Amino acid sequence: MVSSLSISFMIVSAVISFGLPIILFLVWRKKYELKVIPMLFGAAAFFLFAMTLEQIMHMLVLRPGADGSIALADNSPVLYMLYGVFAAGVFEETARFLSFLLLKKKYDGIGTGLSYGIGHGGIEAILVAGLAMISSIAMSVTINSGNAAIFGSNPAVLAQIETLIGTAPALILLSGIERIIAVSVHISLSMLVWCAVKVKGKMWLYPVSIVLHAIVNLAPVMYQTGVIENIILIEGIILVKAVLIAIAASRVCKIIQKEAIQPSIVNC
Repeated sequence: MVSSLSISFMIVSAVISFGLPIILFLVWRKKYELKVIPMLFGAAAFFLFAMTLEQIMHMLVLRPGADGSIALADNSPVLYMLYGVFAAGVFEETARFLSFLLLKKKYDGIGTGLSYGIGHGGIEAILVAGLAMISSIAMSVTINSGNAAIFGSNPAVLAQIETLIGTAPALILLSGIERIIAVSVHISLSMLVWCAVKVKGKMWLYPVSIVLHAIVNLAPVMYQTGVIENIILIEGIILVKAVLIAIAASRVCKIIQKEAIQPSIVNC
């Protein structure tokens, strides 16, 4: 049986994953003049660069085996960690950079970066956590109703059922909290890359965003490789980094605004 508390937290995490981007867009829409198109660009760019191109690169570089083994991790753990830290940053920050090059012709102001970040982080939350939670809720209800036999005897499905039953409710809730943190990071990095594209002489913010993205990814990679085994500690580290990046992005944007001689150069 899957505990009722676990199912409740699955529902909470699913609501966060689907609802957070919508709420952020509606709350900030008037204040920052958010537009739908930049948000759609963010969602599409994430799907193209992170879910498609990056995954192709993973297949080529990591060479995962059918048994779950990863060639690069077995042959060179250090290179595996470096790849894991920087891969997402390179693809996702490049997606932001190229998207903003297109968007800057018709869209201006802080709202463009915010909208893109909401779309980018929002679609990730939906695809990574939201849909998974809905699937888990449906499976949990089926298990608790005594109809688990309909899932058959596939080892992968049986393992998933055991995971649902054995996972602590707090860890399920942590999935939703993690999405809040991730969306905030995507918004912050989007603001930095937007300024890199929009403001003359600030192109250095683009590689900086890649490095910051890599710094955020360091903790999850350390968890995956067994360097740190406490998931709560990992999430705490990521939270601290997310807060620091948000503060840095906000200050950079304000400094750029003060430095801008012509109002048309930047509107952050």
